Amino acid sequence: MSWITHLGTRSFSGFSDVLSTVIMTDAHLQPGGGNTSDMLYCQTENERIRPAAMAFQYTEEQLNKMDKELLVQLFLGLQEQVGALTKQMQELNDKMQRMMEQIALSNRRQFGRSSEKMEDTAQICFMEVDGNIVFFNEAEAVCDLEAAEPDDLELKPARKKKQPGKKSADLSNLKVNRIDHYLSQEELEAEFGADGWKQLPDAISRQYRFIPATVEVDEHHIGVYSGKKDEHMVKAPCPKPLLHGSLVSPTLAGAIINGKYVNAVPLYRLEKEFERYGLAITRQNMANWMIRLSDEYLFPLYDYLHRLLYEYHVIQADETPVLVNKDGRPAGSKSYMWVYRSGFLYPEQQIILYEYQRTRNASHPHTFLKDYEGICVTDGYQVYHTVEKELEGLTIAGCWVHCRRRFEEAQTVVAKEHREKAESYLLMKQIQAIYREEGKLSDLSPEERLKQRQLVVKPLVDAFFAYLKQNEAAVKNGGSAKLKEAFIYALNQEKYLRVFLTDGEVPMDNNASERAIRGFCIGKKNWQMIDTINGAESSAIIYSIVETAKANRLKPYEYVVHLLTEIPKHMDDKNQDFLKDLLPWSPELPSHIRKSVKIETKR
Repeated sequence: MSWITHLGTRSFSGFSDVLSTVIMTDAHLQPGGGNTSDMLYCQTENERIRPAAMAFQYTEEQLNKMDKELLVQLFLGLQEQVGALTKQMQELNDKMQRMMEQIALSNRRQFGRSSEKMEDTAQICFMEVDGNIVFFNEAEAVCDLEAAEPDDLELKPARKKKQPGKKSADLSNLKVNRIDHYLSQEELEAEFGADGWKQLPDAISRQYRFIPATVEVDEHHIGVYSGKKDEHMVKAPCPKPLLHGSLVSPTLAGAIINGKYVNAVPLYRLEKEFERYGLAITRQNMANWMIRLSDEYLFPLYDYLHRLLYEYHVIQADETPVLVNKDGRPAGSKSYMWVYRSGFLYPEQQIILYEYQRTRNASHPHTFLKDYEGICVTDGYQVYHTVEKELEGLTIAGCWVHCRRRFEEAQTVVAKEHREKAESYLLMKQIQAIYREEGKLSDLSPEERLKQRQLVVKPLVDAFFAYLKQNEAAVKNGGSAKLKEAFIYALNQEKYLRVFLTDGEVPMDNNASERAIRGFCIGKKNWQMIDTINGAESSAIIYSIVETAKANRLKPYEYVVHLLTEIPKHMDDKNQDFLKDLLPWSPELPSHIRKSVKIETKR
């Protein structure tokens, strides 16, 4: 092995260290002479020097005496080593940077505020210079710098001012117990004298009276009759039991569903609560009831809503993991609850549907959406893009909130004193500007909203992506890991993030789906896991019913009771036409199921 080859196989702490550890045995190179057959070696910590000699630094004179070819080979080897060291140091720096960013993000999630509101109200705007779109902050910008900054990135209808008559509206559906407080005739005469007073309109004071839940037993006595001549028997008509051989009723089932699926109370706590009422109902009883009720009575409505969902031009989708204890896989294996809902910009007749699946692969949304033709708003999960390629009539639209969150994460790892000058901040402000302009269009028709988007919002979106493309290379070479990720995400999602500019019915983000799945996420924090696949599937159906009810301003408990009272009456029907009258927006629903409409009284 030549000395140069040996040199190229070693790692060094730096160029100067290399020169200080080279051992030369050549008569022309080593002071004091030596055998020309000896070889040149680089000393390392675990390597013995051969032959034994002291490391030393060469003088300029000694280097001048070296053979030119030898010097060239020496420095080529050193150059290679320095390059390798530089690469290694860069990798270590990158790893350290990622670790610091992860620590900063972890601290932010644990201790930081959850609001996505930007603290600085200054707005980033655009202008064209020499054919290029650039950012600037000047007062003559096209954006309105005096406009209020939105509290968050979620598109919401404008909040109306508080109206008089609200308290009366809140009490309108409640039973009122009148309690009189009047002075007697003797007390009035003692105060005013005989015939010295007149009655004025009563002063009215109201307080809520809370009556704890009570449990009663409905005991149905059913007349049974027999003919005297032929002894044939007849029973008086009566409602069939909800579940054969069970004491469960629509009201009790409604209470369990309201407790677990609306208020996120685990079954074991409901079991204890029923014990205090004197009911011996186990959590196993309740779990079995939920599975049977969803399968026998609620699934037809769920399936009907699924078909109705296909009629919406725009829908939205999301998913969240859930643990199912007994699904045939090792403990801790993730399953998923998928959610599909009608588009956020359809305020009436909203539909929210859950679907349980064991995995997160593309086959599940492919099956659920196989007959759908329209636009589906999602996050950047690749599965949805795969399904779009497989289903001819499906278009996927992206979520701007997810895009912004990537830049917000990049902003978090920037030192506080530099944040307002950071590139992530600049881009976050521009997304905020896009949202602000979009928020002004919430009350417009889809047609007018589309026109305004093309006129006002599209230039901002164009400038946003133009800036990303202009600075992509610089960020790739010198930006933080999180900033690189944010750039890559936004550029990869550009096609999907632009879809809302082409259709006035498409929202900018997927926040509505995240809100729709929030009830389930709150619940799973309390009950941790679902025991069986049947339990998970029944939970998907029940969550769909109650979340759809809530979205349409119904009282979930009253609505479920109504469904479990009416649907059993139609179990022998040959068609499902009766379900139209049970839809959350049906005018045939009893008025007590709907939340009271807040009245507006003119001053």
